[in-house]
Amino acid sequence: MSSPLESTTQAFFKIGPFAVIGASSNREKYGNKVLRCYQQHGLEVFPINPRATEIEGLKAYPSLEALPKQVQGISVITPPKITESVVQEAIRAGVKNIWMQPGAENPEAIRMAEAAGLSVIANGPCLLVVLGYQESH
Repeated sequence: MSSPLESTTQAFFKIGPFAVIGASSNREKYGNKVLRCYQQHGLEVFPINPRATEIEGLKAYPSLEALPKQVQGISVITPPKITESVVQEAIRAGVKNIWMQPGAENPEAIRMAEAAGLSVIANGPCLLVVLGYQESH
């Protein structure tokens, strides 16, 4: 029998494409590892970083609104104070699922996302643990 959290995380991956908010070109940072984790699992993913043009061979975009197609799920790897504005943008962009990675959570952002009807994963496991990320060099 799966827990509610397991059901939520499994449901998260069922509908893509996805975006990583806070994607980084630095391979030591979680914003890069999470992006590579999506790639390792063959999931369509877009890196969001306003200061990058390309990350891990993918064109980077400055915002959700700049994407060529609508994404259904986002992973958020941003400082908590930025997570609120990320949630506001996600609501405007029609995102259905949001996964706030450990360290990105913000109680007000969680409340806003849930109030808007988004499925929220927060204060839980890291996507890298759930999907079984493999470090590659």
